Amino acid sequence: MRGRVEKARYPVFTRRALMLGGMKAALFAALGARMYYLQVVEGDQYRMQADENRINLALLAPPRGRILDRRSVPVATNRQNFRVLIVPEQTGSLEETLDRLHRIVPVSDQTRARVLRDAKRKRSFVPISVVDNLTWEEFARINIRSPDLPGIQLDVGQTRDYPFGPYLGHTVGYVGPVSEKDLKDGDGDPLLELPGFRTGRRGLERSQETTLRGAAGNQRVEVNAFGRVIRELSRTEGRPGTDIHLTIDARLQRAATQALRPESGAAVVMDIHNGDILAMASTPGFDPNSFNVGIGTREWQRLLNNSRKPLTDKTIAGRYPPGSTFKMVVALAAMEANVAGAAHRVFCNGKYVLGNHTFHCWKRWGHGWMNLDDALTQSCDVYFYDVARRVGVEKIAAMAERLGMGQTLLPELPGEKAGLVPNPAWKEGAIGEAWQGGETLILGIGQGYLLATPLQLATMTARLANGERAVTPRLVFGDGPDVEAPPLGISQDALREVQRGMNHVVNGERGTARAHKIRENGWTMAGKTGTAQVRRISRAERETGVLKNEDIEWRTRDHALFVAYAPVEKPRYALSVIIEHGGSGSSAAAPVAREIMLAALELDPASQRPRRVAAASEREG
Repeated sequence: MRGRVEKARYPVFTRRALMLGGMKAALFAALGARMYYLQVVEGDQYRMQADENRINLALLAPPRGRILDRRSVPVATNRQNFRVLIVPEQTGSLEETLDRLHRIVPVSDQTRARVLRDAKRKRSFVPISVVDNLTWEEFARINIRSPDLPGIQLDVGQTRDYPFGPYLGHTVGYVGPVSEKDLKDGDGDPLLELPGFRTGRRGLERSQETTLRGAAGNQRVEVNAFGRVIRELSRTEGRPGTDIHLTIDARLQRAATQALRPESGAAVVMDIHNGDILAMASTPGFDPNSFNVGIGTREWQRLLNNSRKPLTDKTIAGRYPPGSTFKMVVALAAMEANVAGAAHRVFCNGKYVLGNHTFHCWKRWGHGWMNLDDALTQSCDVYFYDVARRVGVEKIAAMAERLGMGQTLLPELPGEKAGLVPNPAWKEGAIGEAWQGGETLILGIGQGYLLATPLQLATMTARLANGERAVTPRLVFGDGPDVEAPPLGISQDALREVQRGMNHVVNGERGTARAHKIRENGWTMAGKTGTAQVRRISRAERETGVLKNEDIEWRTRDHALFVAYAPVEKPRYALSVIIEHGGSGSSAAAPVAREIMLAALELDPASQRPRRVAAASEREG
């Protein structure tokens, strides 16, 4: 009986065993399938995720492109940056290590506070920058004492260097930390997010940022579960930024800056054939190296509060009435309109009356009978009052624009101002008043609303000297061939008359700049003086003749201007000079222009004559 019962239960047990075994088999099959899916089908994905946890990819900043002058002399380059880092977890006592470091190199209270703050915010094994831009001697002293400085790491990176300092500060500019605006306006370049990365802030460093920046490299490092670096796996260096070649001759730039000092002013030298800018100096200037290493509060305030505006590039952003340097424009407009030719004569008795207004000549008792050559040579105002009235404001404005005024000319440099060439439509729109006849007379001697930059005056002079092409200034050499400038479209006869008058200004017996002619090596220079009023001269001052600039406050003195080209026989260089509140163009601007032009001629590659400027520059450099 019992055996029959057990036999009846056996099939039931077998079925249960089979069911349980089948369920286990199905479970193991599912687990096997899942393992196959994870390890084989999705293996690459999880392997990549594991590597991402194990391997960190860091960007490497590329070397910034250099800026070179026309002779390939670096004016902005990179130098080694000796710096000190500290790893808090390795110090034992962070404050004690900082104290020991301070005994070797200065560690300011601000730096100390920053390091302690960063140590609390970051993981203890992450290096923190302590001091940058150490000298080699300082770096060596720390190296010698490194066994006594636990947690200190010495590092050599790169920083920007400007060998010519303030001589090219305005043109080259400087670099600075990435701002929030840079990140917002950027093109998504991850380099901008690198700690300590710097971008161009002013000048060419800013306008050529994309070219100079280059492309990032990368570094693959193995890290542990806490993120600490175990070893470097691979490194790919970035693509260095592209070098930029300028038309500037650093030697001439130095000479121009030295000729301007200690005055507040500007000078521009151009090649009249291709528009190459050989020098554009603005004084006083600033040293871009100060911004690169971190300018101090005291020095920054000194620059900001200086009444002579050292942070302003006066060559492109300084706007001044051109004064008598504008008289060539008026003369050309009159001759082109067949209103007053070279033989046109005007009697100057010191004043010109229009309606119930009297306009005065700079020479109180007048010049007598004047033709164009005489009027340019002696800078007679009455002659140009008469000519301006005859030709009219519209034709004068059109000629000024044809010669490069009232427009921006140099897109390579940010911050350039267009100046102002006024006309009736402009005055109606800007001021809401009608143009007056007397304003045309004032325009005729380069005063009134008329404003020009030194760059525009140099361009005007270059076009006058070239005579055939409307040459445009150029600061950066391009990759392609030079493009020929468009025709100037001015009568050659009219240009010759103006050129003759400019020659006599310097080399004539009665020229206003005859005291500053070039006598060396047979060279000759043609030019035009200019004096731009800053304040209105009262009737009492005019009647008593008390008009000396040295007797009044500097801010209210006249601006002194001079434009020139040389050599007269075969023109090559044009220049403009302005001395802010310098007084007379003949006494203040002309001697500076003479020194700069002489330097340009001596440095001319075609010249075989002695080069005192080149030798002096090489000794100083």
